[in-house]
Amino acid sequence: MTHSITANQQSNDRLISLDVLRGIIMILLCAESCRVYESLKHLEPSGLGTGLLNQFFHHPWHGLHFWDLVQPAFMFMAGSAMYISHSRKLAKGISWTANFKHILLRCLRLFICGVALHCIYSGKPVWELWNVLTQLAFTTLIAYLIINRSYTFQIGFSITLLLLTEFLYRTVLMPGFSQPFVKGHNFGSYMDTLLMGKINSDGWVAINIIPTAAHTIWGVLAGKLLISEVSAAKKLKTLALAGLAALALGHGLDLLNITPIIKRISTSSFALASGGWVLLLLALVYWFVDIKKNNKYAWIATVMGMNAIFIYLFFETVGMQWVNGAVDIFSGQMLHLFLGVPAALAAVVSASVALILEWGLCYWLYKRGIFFKL
Repeated sequence: MTHSITANQQSNDRLISLDVLRGIIMILLCAESCRVYESLKHLEPSGLGTGLLNQFFHHPWHGLHFWDLVQPAFMFMAGSAMYISHSRKLAKGISWTANFKHILLRCLRLFICGVALHCIYSGKPVWELWNVLTQLAFTTLIAYLIINRSYTFQIGFSITLLLLTEFLYRTVLMPGFSQPFVKGHNFGSYMDTLLMGKINSDGWVAINIIPTAAHTIWGVLAGKLLISEVSAAKKLKTLALAGLAALALGHGLDLLNITPIIKRISTSSFALASGGWVLLLLALVYWFVDIKKNNKYAWIATVMGMNAIFIYLFFETVGMQWVNGAVDIFSGQMLHLFLGVPAALAAVVSASVALILEWGLCYWLYKRGIFFKL
C-alpha cells in the first residue's frame, strides 16, 4: 500500500509535501478532538513534560504556543490547495468566472458547517461565528477574488488587511470596548455584540476573518510558487526567506511593544509570526519530502489530509458525541476495571485508540478512492 500511494501521487505530479503537511495538521487536530493532549496532561499534571504538553494548548492571551500555529497552517494549506485546483481548471479551459460559482457554493457550505458545529457544541440552535470553517468561508472568498493577481499585488493586499486590523483596533474605541488588546474589551468583541449579540468568554472574535485572510492569501502564493517552473532550490530559498522575514516582523512588533502577539484576536503581529512559522514548516517538509524524496511513509499523513474537511466534521461531531465515549468504555474503562490500570493511564489509552480508529477510517476511504469535497 505504501508504494502504490506514493507512486500514484508521483505519477500525477502531486506535491507530496503539501499532502503530508495537510495530513499532519489533521492528525494533530484529530488528536485534540480525541482528547489525547488533555489525557496526557492529566497523566503528568506537573514535571518536565508539562511545558511540552502546554504547547498543545492555546496560549491564554499574550504569547505564542505551538498549538496557536495549527489554525493558520490549516487556512494556509487551504489557500495552497485552492490555487493548485484553480490552475488545473484553467489548464482545462475553465475560467476564473466559471469557477467562481463553485467557490461561492463551497464558501456557503463551509459557513453553514461552521455555524452548525456551534449548534452541536451547544446542544441547541445558536448563532455563533467563531469556528474555523466559518472563518475559512470568508478567507477563501477573499483569496479567490485576487487569485490571478501578481505576487506583489497579493502581498500588498495581505499587508493592507493587517494594517486595516491595526487601524480598527486602535481607532474604533466604543464604550466598554476601548482597550485594543484587552480580552473582551476590544474592537473584535464589540463587533461580536453587533453580529451575534454576545462575546466569547475565551476572547475569540469573528472579525478575525480580516487578518487571517492573509494566511489563506499567503497559502495561495506558496501554492503558486511550488507548482511554478523555477528550480526547487529557488522555491526552498523563497519559502525560507519569506518565513524568516515574517517571523522578524511579527516577533519584532511584539518585542518592541508595538503590537502584542495575541492569537485569539489575531493581531497583525500574530498573523505575521504564525505565518512565518508555517512558511518555515512548509519549507522543511518540502525539502524533506519533495527534494530529498523521503516519502516512503508519506501515506501515514496523506490518507487523513486527502479527506481533511470530512474528517474534521466527523471528529467534531460523531467523534466527540459518540466515538470517544464508546471507545473509552471498551478500552480504557475495561483496562481500569479488570486489570487495575490507573485511570489516568487508561484515559491515554482510550484517547489513543480513538485517534487510531479515526485515522483508520480515513485509510479505509483512501484505499477505496473515496474523497469528500465541499
